Amino acid sequence: MGTTRSTASAAADGTAPGGRRTYRACIGSFTTAGGRGITTADVDPESGALTPLHSTDALANPSYLVPAPDGRHLFAVSETPHGAAAAFALSPEGPVLRAPAVPVGGADPTHLTLAAGHLVIANYSSGSVSTLPVRADGTLGGPARVLQHQGSGPRTDRQEGPHAHAVLPDPSGRRLLSVDLGTDSVRVCALDAASGELTVRDETRLRPGSGPRHLAFHPRGDLACVVNELDPTVTLCRWDADRGTLTPLGETRLLPDGQAAAGGGGDGTAPPRPTFPSALVVSPDGRFAWAANRGDDSIAVLSLDVRSATAALVTTVPCGGHWPRDLALHPDGRHLYAANERSGDVTWFTLDPETGVPARGGSIAAPAASCVVFA
Repeated sequence: MGTTRSTASAAADGTAPGGRRTYRACIGSFTTAGGRGITTADVDPESGALTPLHSTDALANPSYLVPAPDGRHLFAVSETPHGAAAAFALSPEGPVLRAPAVPVGGADPTHLTLAAGHLVIANYSSGSVSTLPVRADGTLGGPARVLQHQGSGPRTDRQEGPHAHAVLPDPSGRRLLSVDLGTDSVRVCALDAASGELTVRDETRLRPGSGPRHLAFHPRGDLACVVNELDPTVTLCRWDADRGTLTPLGETRLLPDGQAAAGGGGDGTAPPRPTFPSALVVSPDGRFAWAANRGDDSIAVLSLDVRSATAALVTTVPCGGHWPRDLALHPDGRHLYAANERSGDVTWFTLDPETGVPARGGSIAAPAASCVVFA
């Protein structure tokens, strides 16, 4: 049975002085590496500081989370060889498991999203995407419907087969995009709301060996940034919602000029550090994007130009820990959070509105942290 711990109490009415809405941060972690499971934290609306509230280890390895639109429920993957997903209620006493976890029909699920009354899950090791119906009471049904990816890439150590790493709806809500590290591609899918069946409508091939991991849309809706894990780059793409097509436009490196591609210093004073980008978020005004560089342990700041459809690296700053697995942007766009898996902490930053450069604010301990979302 899971345990729940409480260290503080949240504001009862969900608002800050002046009527601004307050949010809880929900932090996922790997329980098999010493993580607490799901931790909720109060978020200071001015400084962005986190104060831990509760945690539960009722689900193994809840490595990625997504809140329900009502803010009262939270869904989590269980990143294990026999993958599962579960629904939690976000009560004043912390997250409470609503029902036993439901198998997702895939191995090592790493990401999930909500679409058309279904939870949609990317399963890394099995290279598939699956769906589970969300019942009216917020619990999950089954059995899972599974779409199996096919293909491979040139990196035999990492791309021997498909590895679905992320799935998310496009801004129109009409399609789902599945990002596959193993096949160097993004699949565009249609979801049947009645059956939960996914059908591939198009597949965009990216540069061989790039290893696409995650995708984020520009708020304008017609551009998307794909962050690549096997080469530290971001691929900017044009998104055509009417046709359902994603077209690569160009790549931007996530390390400064002169720095070795493997992530080490270009002056030969230090051995290269392999760098594996993980997550990317885009500012609400669309001017900036931020990407996490694991290994280099930095956050890359990108300037986005929608007129020329280009991205440029502004700078990189330390992530505040080691191995930033996830980045999250506070809904008000003023604060950025890095979930540093191997150092076991979540660091928050205040964003300069003119330059986009993050300034470190502080951190909390979060062993084996893997993601941060807001509800």
